[in-house]
Amino acid sequence: MHFVVSGVDCPIWLPPLVAFVVSFFTSMGGVSGAFLLLPFQMSFLGFTSPAVSPTNLVYNIVSIPSGVWRYLREGRMVWPLTWVVIAGTLPGVVAGGFIRLTWLPDPGPFKVFVGCVLLYIGARMFWDLTKARGKEKGPLLEGRPALCTVDQCRITLRELSFSFAGQNYACSTPGIFLLSLAVGMVGGVYGIGGGSIVAPFFVAVYGLPVHAVAGAALMGTFVTSVVGVAFYQAIAPLYAGQMAVAPDWLLGLLFGLGGVGGMYCGARMQKRVKPLYIKIMLGLILLGTAGKYLVGYFMN
Repeated sequence: MHFVVSGVDCPIWLPPLVAFVVSFFTSMGGVSGAFLLLPFQMSFLGFTSPAVSPTNLVYNIVSIPSGVWRYLREGRMVWPLTWVVIAGTLPGVVAGGFIRLTWLPDPGPFKVFVGCVLLYIGARMFWDLTKARGKEKGPLLEGRPALCTVDQCRITLRELSFSFAGQNYACSTPGIFLLSLAVGMVGGVYGIGGGSIVAPFFVAVYGLPVHAVAGAALMGTFVTSVVGVAFYQAIAPLYAGQMAVAPDWLLGLLFGLGGVGGMYCGARMQKRVKPLYIKIMLGLILLGTAGKYLVGYFMN
């Protein structure tokens, strides 16, 4: 099948299949999988114009609600954390869109920066795992998933806190906001949404439980993806005849349809998987993606 906007030629079943597999595993850690689908589109499908960024965001818009709904249903949404993430990533994703179109129509140099960030997060996550080896219990009790819900959520200008699985957690409100702003800019440039990077940061840097923050990260990614797609679509006429900026809606929808099933299944299976395994999986994905960005750039 030929996709007119992107110029991609591929079987119609390939985008949904790839998106299902990717989102099934990444959604367990609060990551939509868009940051893995972007290299797939660029390297395997040959979709390299700036339009690939909003196309990736279309995938987020279609696929994420199923995973978010599952977390809501199970009472695992940390709403104070969600609102701070959204407040930071919204202006960040718009700024990232301007950066992509103005200074980085060729994403090569920026991949080095993103690769370094992902490399740091992945390395930090594995470092934390070595220190906590043997201490990770998670919400699995005697081989059966515990019915863990988020409660006692509080937020002030200085701190937000919540309780999950009988433990209390707290982190800096300004720190979460600034982190969300920074990763929102990265997400706006690459079309990956804020949660793709902010979720591992919550786990590795702030020590928050992956089973509780995944829903907040996905919700933040969804809202910022809507704004990001609207931005790229609105500004596309200014670049008519110069480069493709508007999303390839059909390709994005096909990726999204596969992501719907993957997100829901991943969110449903998450509480049956030990936090240790989820962290290892996220770390490997981050390091692998960082290596692809960095090695690919310096080898060219």
